[in-house]
Amino acid sequence: MHLPQADALVRELRAQYPSLGGLSADRWTVDFDRDVRVLDVPPGTRLFEAGMPCAGFPLVLAGEIRVARGSHDGRSLELYRVVAGEVCIVSAAGLLSHRPLTAQGTATLNTRLVLLSPSLFNRWNDHPPFREFIFGVFADRLADLMAVVDAVAFQRLDRRLANYLLGHGRYVRTTHQAVADELGTVREMITRLLNRFEAAGAVKLGRERIEVLDPAGLRAIASGQDATD
Repeated sequence: MHLPQADALVRELRAQYPSLGGLSADRWTVDFDRDVRVLDVPPGTRLFEAGMPCAGFPLVLAGEIRVARGSHDGRSLELYRVVAGEVCIVSAAGLLSHRPLTAQGTATLNTRLVLLSPSLFNRWNDHPPFREFIFGVFADRLADLMAVVDAVAFQRLDRRLANYLLGHGRYVRTTHQAVADELGTVREMITRLLNRFEAAGAVKLGRERIEVLDPAGLRAIASGQDATD
C-alpha cells in the first residue's frame, strides 16, 4: 500500500475507532503492508457465511452490515447491524475461538470497510485500549441478544410486529417477507397480523408499503393492552 494512501486510511480508522489511536506509526506501516485489505462493496454483497472460517475482522468506515442467522427453510433472524465505528462480535468470536462463524453478514448499503487478517486482529488485541473496546462491545451485544431471545421466546408476535412498525416512522417501505425475515417468522403470519391491524384502523397496506395511521393503537398492542384477539 503506497504511503499517502496508507496515511489517509489510518486517519479514517482513527476517526472511527479511537481505541486504535495509541498504536505507533511504525506498527501501522508494517501491519498495513502485510495484513490489511480495503473493500468497497455494493448493497447485497455477502461478506461472510455461517459455518465458514473467519477470513478477517471487518472495521466499517461507511455503510452497514446486517448480521443474521439463517434456517434450513430459508428464514432469517437478524441479530444486529454493524455501522461505522462498531465491530462484529460474530467475527471476533470466530477469530478468538478458532471456530466457524455462527451467522452470515451482508452489506445493506454501499459499504467501505477495512478487513484485518486474523493474525493482525490477534496482534492488535495486545493493544489494551483496542482489546477493552472489543470486549466492551461483546458486553453490549450480549445484552442486545438477550433482548432478542426474550422477544422471540416470551413476547407475542403481534407485539413484536407493532414495535417493529413503531420503530420505522410513518411510512414503512418493505415487503411482508422482509418483515417476516427480520422478526424470525413466516410471511403468512405477518400478512395475517397486518390485515388485522388494517381492519382495526392502525395501518394502511399498500404495495411494498405500510402506512402507520394510529401510533397510539400500535403502542397499545406493543404494551399488551390490545383486546382485539
